[in-house]
Amino acid sequence: RVLRAEGIDAVGMNPNSIPQNLRSFLGDTPLLTESAAQVGDRIPITVDCADHGRIGADLKAQAPSILLNVDHHISNECYAETNIVLSDVSATAEILAGIFLDLKLPVDAVTAQALYVGIATDTGQFRFPSTTAQTFALADALCRLGADPAAAALALYECEPFSRIKLLRSFLGSLKLEHGGRVCVGTLPDGIYEATGASLEEAEGMVDYTRSIDGVEIGVLIEDRSGSIKCSLRAKDPRMAVHEVAREFSGGGHACAAGLNVEDSSLETFYPTLMQALGKHLETLDRKGLNG
Repeated sequence: RVLRAEGIDAVGMNPNSIPQNLRSFLGDTPLLTESAAQVGDRIPITVDCADHGRIGADLKAQAPSILLNVDHHISNECYAETNIVLSDVSATAEILAGIFLDLKLPVDAVTAQALYVGIATDTGQFRFPSTTAQTFALADALCRLGADPAAAALALYECEPFSRIKLLRSFLGSLKLEHGGRVCVGTLPDGIYEATGASLEEAEGMVDYTRSIDGVEIGVLIEDRSGSIKCSLRAKDPRMAVHEVAREFSGGGHACAAGLNVEDSSLETFYPTLMQALGKHLETLDRKGLNG
């Protein structure tokens, strides 16, 4: 939107469709998804992608080289010609907001709201350790440009489909404490989405329940997606460095929030493998005196 306001024919591209709870923030922003996303002779820029593959295999094949990579993940591989990677900043949206405002580029109300949502969600509604005075200052500036925190919260957290509640009930029923209560694991087994009528996007944020339990240092969500595994890791303290565990499985992310994907695996196979890796990770932290 900012580039288009400057007279540049820019479009957004994403291999995935837009989650239902985010669609109201799109406005008239041109965004191509799935088969419609064709790079052609456009110059590719990535945002919030720790590695080149995050844009999807098809787009990566169309865009083998990236001009600019803007991100805040500590695991970012700096794969572009130019990389603006600030791992101590709460959100990529915070980096973008700072750039736009510092350069006095045009930020309309739709853009301001989208940037605010990016910051609010990545900070857990300003609860996570990465939240700083600068984060609040930029959120304030975005509100002055038209961002509406109440409207954002309503769309994100108070318009839940009943299918998500059924999915959440199953997830909460699966919670299990491991490693003396230092790790809490919740699972979504193969077939649960069909059984509840939920979509994959409706599992977003459920891992935070595992982290919220008193005494738990690392929270885990494991999804079995018909022979492939998606796993999310969360921690309350950045000293837990969960991105290091994710890296063992070719994943990545932040010290407090990381994820990974494993192909050709199952919940039954992956669960003990991950528990072993987490156990070794906790032992290493204990030896270094870095446990929470």
